[in-house]
Amino acid sequence: MYNEIDLDQIDIHAGPPTEEPARQYYFMAKCREWVRDFEQKNGRSPKACVVNMGCQMNARDSEKLLGILRLIGYQQTESEKADFVIYNTCTVRENANNKVYGRLGYLNVYKKQNPQMKIALCGCMMQEPQVVEKLKKSYRFVDLIFGTHNIYKFAELFAAVLETQDRIIDIWKDTEDIVEDLPIQRKYNFKSGINIMFGCNNFCSYCIVPYVRGRERSRRPEDIIREARRLAADGVVEVMLLGQNVNSYGKNLPEPVSFANLLREIEKVEGIERIRFMTSHPKDLSQELIDVMAASKKICRHLHLPLQSGSTRILREMNRRYTKEEYLALVERLRAAIPDIALTTDIIVGFPGETEEDFTDTLDVVRKVGFDSAFTFIYSKRTGTPAAVMENQVPEEIIKTRFDKLLREVQQIATEKAQKLTGQIQTVLVEEVNEQDPALVTGRLSNNSVVHIPGDASFIGRLVDVTLEECKGFYYYGKPIGTA
Repeated sequence: MYNEIDLDQIDIHAGPPTEEPARQYYFMAKCREWVRDFEQKNGRSPKACVVNMGCQMNARDSEKLLGILRLIGYQQTESEKADFVIYNTCTVRENANNKVYGRLGYLNVYKKQNPQMKIALCGCMMQEPQVVEKLKKSYRFVDLIFGTHNIYKFAELFAAVLETQDRIIDIWKDTEDIVEDLPIQRKYNFKSGINIMFGCNNFCSYCIVPYVRGRERSRRPEDIIREARRLAADGVVEVMLLGQNVNSYGKNLPEPVSFANLLREIEKVEGIERIRFMTSHPKDLSQELIDVMAASKKICRHLHLPLQSGSTRILREMNRRYTKEEYLALVERLRAAIPDIALTTDIIVGFPGETEEDFTDTLDVVRKVGFDSAFTFIYSKRTGTPAAVMENQVPEEIIKTRFDKLLREVQQIATEKAQKLTGQIQTVLVEEVNEQDPALVTGRLSNNSVVHIPGDASFIGRLVDVTLEECKGFYYYGKPIGTA
């Protein structure tokens, strides 16, 4: 839809529409008038920098912000010495918040040098009341603060900032709204994320996400399929379906649809060659989904399946709603149906009350599963979560020792698993020219492993069959089939 919108045809002197997304396009048109005035006064277009600080859900939100800014006339820049800077924040860990406060100090200096500069903060961190209060008192130079639930209102909020030249703070506690057909500026031409749902109902005891992203709400399958077809027509060959827990997709729709059925429909979209998704909660991974993955020619042979802990006792304290034995049984079913599947995971070390025995259980699962890679984290206390007030917080020196031991185990297993693919012929989706060696290009296998091969920018976006000649532990060097 947005490709067909001509902002010049919108009457900005009439009142704004009440229906979305027409209302937002009205405010984009108003912002466009401000941009034109800026261009006349300064002899150039204003520049905008959107800094994504979070997960792939945040990255997709940032693409929406960039799409709106581009439509109203802003030029994208990587420099934070821009006319407009947006930090799309994360709050999963405490250091993420501290990082934002530190960088805001630099922005304050830049704004003093350029008084026209506007600064906005959005994302998960803004959903924390104590954060907003701190920003109100100590960071008065920030012009716009909004959260995760009303990101679709960005044009309307930005128009209010430009019109009033005053600070706007608009934080919603929750929402049921899903607004379709807003502009998007994709980072890649050949691959794209697709939000299939928003929010989370799991309330793991250590996690702030349900409190800042709200309850689960699924997009209609027809809207998702329509977006997939539009992306395919635009040259996209790989899509990543995004949700805090994709396995529970569709349960809250008026006519419930399973995630497995959604995958079946997306597989029918011509032009889409690869389908990825994340994140999968083990408690909701159905046999139907396993069967669909096993039969599919497009779903990638990679599944991110967060473990968090191998101790049934700790898993219960985490409110994960599965046991060590159930997780291992699920892995057995997956490997029986899809022998070549790559499994990756998340593991938290030092959850409150974790004993040496609990940690040993985690190592046991790591050894039995043989993960292809794992994201290992030291437990981070998040104010507002049940775990933050639990007794028996584990001393830092014990956590550090366990973390290092786990990391060594994970890396050794992953290296051994990767070596087994050496000499095989695999298909790589080339993503970029290698940053260290411009004679190489870099891409990913279906199992998400990184491969470097000889090539130039003309390879980007292509699916190339390669021989994996050398394994370097976490990546490969390969040679395209048919080359000397």
